[in-house]
Amino acid sequence: MERPGPSEGSEASGPDPQLAVTMGFTGFGKKARTFDLEAMFEQTRRTAVERSRKTLEAREKEEEMNKEKELRRQNEDIEPTSSGSNVVRNSSKSSSSDTSSSESEESSDSSDEELIGPPVPPTMAEDPGDRMEEAIGRLPPPLHEEEEDSDDDDDGASEEEENPVQKIPDSHEITLKHGTKTVSALGLDPSGARLVTGGYDYDVKFWDFAGMDASFKAFRSLQPCECHQIKSLQYSNTGDMILVVSGSSQAKVIDRDGFEVMECIKGDQYIVDMANTKGHTAMLHTGSWHPKIKGEFMTCSNDATVRTWDVENPKKQKSVFKPRTMQGKKVIPTTCTYSRDGNLIAAACQNGSIQIWDRNLTVHPKFHYKQAHGPGTDTSCVAFSYDGNVLASRGGDDTLKLWDIRQFNKPLFSASGLPTMFPMTDCCFSPDDKLIVTGTSVQRGRGSGKLVFFERRTFQRVYEIDITDASVVRCLWHPKLNQIMVGTGNGLAKVYYDPNKSQRGAKLCVVKTQRKAKQAETLTQDYIITPHALPMFREPRQRSTRKQLEKDRLDPLKSHKPEPPVAGPGRGGRVGTHGGTLSSYIVKNIALDKTDDSNPREAILRHAKAAEDNPYWVSPAYSKTQPKAMFAQVESDDEEAKNEPEWKKRKI
Repeated sequence: MERPGPSEGSEASGPDPQLAVTMGFTGFGKKARTFDLEAMFEQTRRTAVERSRKTLEAREKEEEMNKEKELRRQNEDIEPTSSGSNVVRNSSKSSSSDTSSSESEESSDSSDEELIGPPVPPTMAEDPGDRMEEAIGRLPPPLHEEEEDSDDDDDGASEEEENPVQKIPDSHEITLKHGTKTVSALGLDPSGARLVTGGYDYDVKFWDFAGMDASFKAFRSLQPCECHQIKSLQYSNTGDMILVVSGSSQAKVIDRDGFEVMECIKGDQYIVDMANTKGHTAMLHTGSWHPKIKGEFMTCSNDATVRTWDVENPKKQKSVFKPRTMQGKKVIPTTCTYSRDGNLIAAACQNGSIQIWDRNLTVHPKFHYKQAHGPGTDTSCVAFSYDGNVLASRGGDDTLKLWDIRQFNKPLFSASGLPTMFPMTDCCFSPDDKLIVTGTSVQRGRGSGKLVFFERRTFQRVYEIDITDASVVRCLWHPKLNQIMVGTGNGLAKVYYDPNKSQRGAKLCVVKTQRKAKQAETLTQDYIITPHALPMFREPRQRSTRKQLEKDRLDPLKSHKPEPPVAGPGRGGRVGTHGGTLSSYIVKNIALDKTDDSNPREAILRHAKAAEDNPYWVSPAYSKTQPKAMFAQVESDDEEAKNEPEWKKRKI
């Protein structure tokens, strides 16, 4: 038996533990691990080959399935006899390709074990078409198949175009409780995140779809115009401001949270020419934001003017448009709006006319149709289509009319039998410009208000929605959300949507469950509390009278002796009973009754004896010069006549 060498003994015994302790770490003295790079490269190469083979197999299977589909399509077009031969031919071809592919797979499997490198190239026995298909991908379908597909698409599109009613999102609805009075204004921001409602109860309420749960409660309510009914609400094109038009003569602009941004100035109502005033002087009807220019808006009023404003300058309007009749007389505009590009301003007036101005020319209207609706009725809404060529007008004569701006000499279509009882019943276009929507009014308890849809191309009444047992006043079809908002006469705001066709909006709050009340807001147990059980209502115990009197004697308020009445003018800062002034003396004696109904002569003679016995005033003064009183003798009338001189007698 051979003796092991020193190196072998060291390997067998392992690293010296003493040496590891001396060097300071336990791994000292161990043999370093070696790596076989060639084996690693070979393993990596085999893995890559296997992955590429699996990818090729999946691609071949997909191509075979595509070929079978193409063959089926071709067989439907070709005659049965020829189709049978083609099927046989194709099946033989597919079987041959299957056998060739299986052979290639077997050969590749066997070669993978021996060879290392890229996958084996396809054999020459394969069809060159297949190789080309593998190289450049699947070939496009035949021309007649493309035509068939395009025809199918055209048919589907034409069906959708022919039936725009299918695009109406009315499968679901939610109801927002604004109040008990008419919802006369609706506004939705451009993004569709917030809805704002206003009504005859002077309230403006804010609804946030993203922050609202299934309870459907408004997150803010305010009265921006105090005791004036809200006529119109509209978000600006940027969504950061809201135009509030009420029954007053001053329009307001508030921000998204309800804080006031500006208020238009009121004009001088004693100036005859309304162009010389700085603002409206009578009740407003409606307002609208400019679709392009930020901060510009427009209002119309009972002072027979339409004025444009700038948010940065609330002290004066920008321009004034004065509607006139054909005879040049004043006429009141009941509604106004901008065109889609903002270059035109349209207004409907009380005499039934519709007048359209160029925004930069305020003198004469560009278009003027004098009998658009019945005279004396309030046209409640004018709205431009999204393409800007068509104008819809909702008249107070229960009609809806469509106008072409390029030929503004007669209406394109007219629909009647649409009752309205509100001066703000509006109409709007669908987002694809193929439908026109308006609401109808009913008297209380006499049917239900409806939302009526007209097709723009033929103006046929294609669809109706029964909203509620009250009038439909406002309607709004948001193009981004594809949802319809409706304001009714009984204080409700309804939102109609379709889960498949609509986006966000009401869909966000419907899925949220109603928030449960917090534990701190409710009592864990029901307690019965009687009033006398509380300390503040508990009656004190009866104590002895002596102790109570002693305690009251120590109290300076209870033991204070009442002050006696002051006699005389007063002292110590206290005024006497009657005071010491002349006014107080007069007041004291003014109520004394000094009337004496006796005979004045008797009243004087009553003191005659006392005056004679004890003279005080006159007798002492004459006591020395005339001790005995001598009175003048009174002569009678006859004696006076005798003693008269002669000249008096002659004169008589």
